Amino acid sequence: MENELLVLRDKIDGIDRELVRLFCERMDVAAKIGEYKKKAGKPVYDGARERAKLESVAELADDGYKNYTKMLYSLLFEVSRSHQDEILNGVTPLFEEISGAVENTPRLFPEAATVACQGTEGAYSQAAAEKLFKVPNIMYTKTFEGVFKAVEDGLCRYGVLPVENSTAGTVEGVNKLLHRHNFHIVRSVRVKVDHNLLVNRGVSLSEITEIVSHEQAINQCSEFLSTLKGVKITPVANTAMAAKMVAESGRQDLAALSSYACAELYSLECLRKSVQNVGNNYTRFICVAKELEIYPGADKTSVMFVTPNKPGALYKVLSRFYALGINLTSIASAMIPERDFEFMFYFDFDTSVYSEEFARLICSIESMCDEFRYLGSYREII
Repeated sequence: MENELLVLRDKIDGIDRELVRLFCERMDVAAKIGEYKKKAGKPVYDGARERAKLESVAELADDGYKNYTKMLYSLLFEVSRSHQDEILNGVTPLFEEISGAVENTPRLFPEAATVACQGTEGAYSQAAAEKLFKVPNIMYTKTFEGVFKAVEDGLCRYGVLPVENSTAGTVEGVNKLLHRHNFHIVRSVRVKVDHNLLVNRGVSLSEITEIVSHEQAINQCSEFLSTLKGVKITPVANTAMAAKMVAESGRQDLAALSSYACAELYSLECLRKSVQNVGNNYTRFICVAKELEIYPGADKTSVMFVTPNKPGALYKVLSRFYALGINLTSIASAMIPERDFEFMFYFDFDTSVYSEEFARLICSIESMCDEFRYLGSYREII
């Protein structure tokens, strides 16, 4: 039996040698087609040709392998297009801008900076800023829009904003603001989120008639809240603001879902600890700036884009990541208000900004989209 396996493997090795030889030969021909298209001013993608070709190669396969053949050739077409894009596009202005930022950004991320955060003293965004910078001078705004405006107006160099939570998902509104403002992400950080039920001293659980907190925190503590019958749940702008509201109100029937740090900060009592649905609860924060800054060690990239409104458009973008072996770590979408049934997609992916795969992706993906925004390449602190 073992000898039979060795014979079959040897046969596979021989087939693979021939496949690789033919693949390289095919890519050389695809390159010549790319050169012809460049001279003739023709686009790389020819949808009608590819559809017809998929059907014709499927017909060459045995019945049991027709679908597998289509899958193989769909990927092969994507690899060929990527190669042709390199020939047609070369180095794009966007890649030149990124290369310039890599060259001109200081080698060290600043230890001290003025930073805008949404909320008030004790907010999780404060913890994120303190994890990003050794000496942050934090200015607080009431809204996420206020963070962007503070940076836009030159009141501070950086803004720190939550973008997603490990249990509640994307933070509503921040991605839309990234689209509206031409900002860049320069670093990201994960902060462990631990929600506690905070009250004024001497208050018992049975006395509580209302609980205030940020909407995300409310969602993250839904199981605990469902056990409190007849208690009003009121969303507010920030978990730290919720704790401050309780302290300033003096009410014996009001509680907040907030961090334990806020209990000490606002002289509140922690009635219940860690009431979130899951213990492994993290929020990811991004640090944004007006200028494109790419610091050494940048191995994570964020982009947003709109694809043509036709079948297979998103697949073609996704297949480019697959063909280049680039791992997508986050995918989100949002409907564009002013357009009917069109979506903006937000992708985070892992690859070094210095890698060949990064260069190939950036130099080819922009031409596949109706709208494309490079948000930045950065390192994430865990």
